[in-house]
Amino acid sequence: MQQIEQYQKSFLAYLEGFSTVKEPNNLYQPINYILKLGGKRLRPVLTLMTTEVFGGEAKKAMDAALSVEVFHNFSLVHDDIMDDAPLRRGKKTVHEKWDLNTGILSGDAMLILAYQLFENYDPETFQALAKLFSKTALEVCEGQQYDIDFETRNDVTIPQYLKMIEYKTAVLVGAAMKMGAIVAKASVKDQNAIYDFGRNLGIAFQLQDDYLDAFGNPETFGKQVGGDILEHKKTYLYLKTLELGSETDKARLFDFINNNALSNDVKVNEVKTVFKASGAAEATQIAVEDYTEKAFGILNTLDISEEKKQLLRLFGEQLMNRNT
Repeated sequence: MQQIEQYQKSFLAYLEGFSTVKEPNNLYQPINYILKLGGKRLRPVLTLMTTEVFGGEAKKAMDAALSVEVFHNFSLVHDDIMDDAPLRRGKKTVHEKWDLNTGILSGDAMLILAYQLFENYDPETFQALAKLFSKTALEVCEGQQYDIDFETRNDVTIPQYLKMIEYKTAVLVGAAMKMGAIVAKASVKDQNAIYDFGRNLGIAFQLQDDYLDAFGNPETFGKQVGGDILEHKKTYLYLKTLELGSETDKARLFDFINNNALSNDVKVNEVKTVFKASGAAEATQIAVEDYTEKAFGILNTLDISEEKKQLLRLFGEQLMNRNT
């Protein structure tokens, strides 16, 4: 088993070879641009790591890993268009750097390229990967639609929110790991178990992201702290405040969020006070722990060595250790 940094390094080298100059330039240049914008490459690393966990060779999983990364970035290109976002990882988004039509068309091409990468596998592996990919891609689209719908709804429930983050974020984490198991020819039982491990870890990761958006350290979190509050997003913290908070807590939450006379800093700090007073902050941390433990519990069912189970647990702990 390699270290995470080694997986990242070998994947980036493979990605470099994929990002070649092709014509028409205005279709492929934006694809190369978004793929080289950086990021932790978490999902492809998971595919490579899982392949080795189940006794396969990481290099044989490179095309599956690349497919996951190309699809993930395709979804970012189109999400940025829907959000009218000017920046992605501190650089101009594709539709800002080029134009709207280029963003749509280059994104479409990325989805096709992601599928095309499965053609490098034998028919049985190709079929399994393509079937999983189709299911996952559709669920990610469903999750995005739920997220959009929630913006104009005031009756969103916690189960509905959990389903949204599961589809929008967590299923791709699970699929990235299951693809590695498929390439390694692991049993169907182990393929499904590692998918559930990744899916639960993905939910925990997103819930922690909700928490850190409010309570994280701005110097280490990597995003503007309080962004969700200022955008009036119905996060787990927000929904838990409505569930657990007193009538006073709820009234204060609505007053602070809707008071445009407050400065951003004051608004964020006041809403964070309500999140704590209502018990929502603590409940969110407990939910993170619950989903993390649910993921770790699945490791016991895998037909792999204790050493490899410990490596997966260690990875999960590293992933969730973002408390600053």
